[in-house]
Amino acid sequence: MGVVSSEPDPLSKPPRSALTGRHMVAALAVLVLVVLVAGGVTRSCTFAPTGPTVDSSRLPVVDAPAELARLAPGLQFPVRVPAVPAGWRANAVDSAPVPDGGQAVRTGYLTADGRYLRLVQSDASEEALLTAEAGAGPVTAQGVVDIDGQRWVAYVGERGEQIWITELAPARLLITGSGSEADFRTLAASVAAGEPAGA
Repeated sequence: MGVVSSEPDPLSKPPRSALTGRHMVAALAVLVLVVLVAGGVTRSCTFAPTGPTVDSSRLPVVDAPAELARLAPGLQFPVRVPAVPAGWRANAVDSAPVPDGGQAVRTGYLTADGRYLRLVQSDASEEALLTAEAGAGPVTAQGVVDIDGQRWVAYVGERGEQIWITELAPARLLITGSGSEADFRTLAASVAAGEPAGA
């Protein structure tokens, strides 16, 4: 007498001839769902031939002056609060050590047209700050930019991003991001004229 197995037969793909229009509709429904989910996740980004832009209405907003004032007492250098234009929004403020020594305070800004700029204030050396912000790749000096009498050295990083750096003793300031030259100039002038946080 043979042994009767209670195990179900293993699943196998049905032959193509057994598939019906209902199977095709179900497969299309799953595909449409995947496309809708992927579209919802990436809706905050748009295509821009001149560089990335971000839908700023979908990103967090922080009170940069308040956050800088909160961090200021624990730093060995004054952090300045730039008066950025109306329509610009800060979306992040943080403080972290620079690998080769010093501390850096980073503030991320979104311009009115969705460009991103990062302002870094630090007591690290220029070389250490450039390495920390541009990564291990090479940076190429492009020359000096004068903004209201303050000299900024302009660099281009490995991925083509602009990096401007200046010394405003006892700190160094660095700006990078996808903003236009006008955006860089605006932020450079604003931070150089800004009052120290908590002053």
